[in-house]
Amino acid sequence: MPVPTDDWTPSAIERERTAYRTRATRRSALVAAMASVAVLAVVAAAVTSSPGWPAFRETFFNWDKAVDSLPAVAQGLWLNIRVMLVCAVCIAVLGMVVAIMRTARGPVMFPVRALGTAYVDLFRGLPLLLLLFLLGFGMPSLRLAGLPNSALFWGGLAITLSYSAYVAEVFRSGIESIHPSQWAAARSLGLTYRQTLRHVVLPQAIRRVTPALMNDVVSLQKDSGLVAVLGVVDAIRAAQIETSVDYNFTPYVVAGALFLLLTIPMARFTDWLARRQGLRSGVL
Repeated sequence: MPVPTDDWTPSAIERERTAYRTRATRRSALVAAMASVAVLAVVAAAVTSSPGWPAFRETFFNWDKAVDSLPAVAQGLWLNIRVMLVCAVCIAVLGMVVAIMRTARGPVMFPVRALGTAYVDLFRGLPLLLLLFLLGFGMPSLRLAGLPNSALFWGGLAITLSYSAYVAEVFRSGIESIHPSQWAAARSLGLTYRQTLRHVVLPQAIRRVTPALMNDVVSLQKDSGLVAVLGVVDAIRAAQIETSVDYNFTPYVVAGALFLLLTIPMARFTDWLARRQGLRSGVL
């Protein structure tokens, strides 16, 4: 009786197919690169040959101004990063709570569902900028005991309230995507509603909506700069202060470049995560 072996050698036809796919991939990458370079060259030629290009370059792409403003803008960006990290944790917790409230079952839980629905409708309906003004300028004027008067605190709270309404709907879609048989199987094994939600439903739901949540994180990275409207010296506010010295707008370009350094890697990671999950589920 022959002994089974794990060694496998591809046939000649399989090797030819692999070589062909490799050549096709390289050829596609080369064509894409050449097309991209050609388009960029045409755009660059059109921009640099325009009559206003020298003044535009001096106003928006002044190297000396960029170097001078970089420390202040980078220090402001560090504040944006901290705001984003703290708000992200609070948004995840609050969004999950609201999602669970909206998916609570039974007639007795109707007030809880209604409260969750009202929360989502309210904070999804209010523009974030308006909410920043209302909380950032309105709440400190009340001088409530025990609450800080910091514009940064109220700005972060406004971002948390607004984004948690959207994240709650993402979590809710994940929870409702779990087949009812999962609930029935868990309950038949003796698990309570809370245990079923914690150990069976939520792990699957979170895994399904992770790409959508990562998109919200990318948006949160950018919208953390909106706290500048309250006078907080973040990257955008620092760029505005540097610009006001000589009305050279290069600091805004520097701030935009720093934000891109944050958001582009996160966006690419989100796309990779979505493709990976699609391949695992057989969608892609």
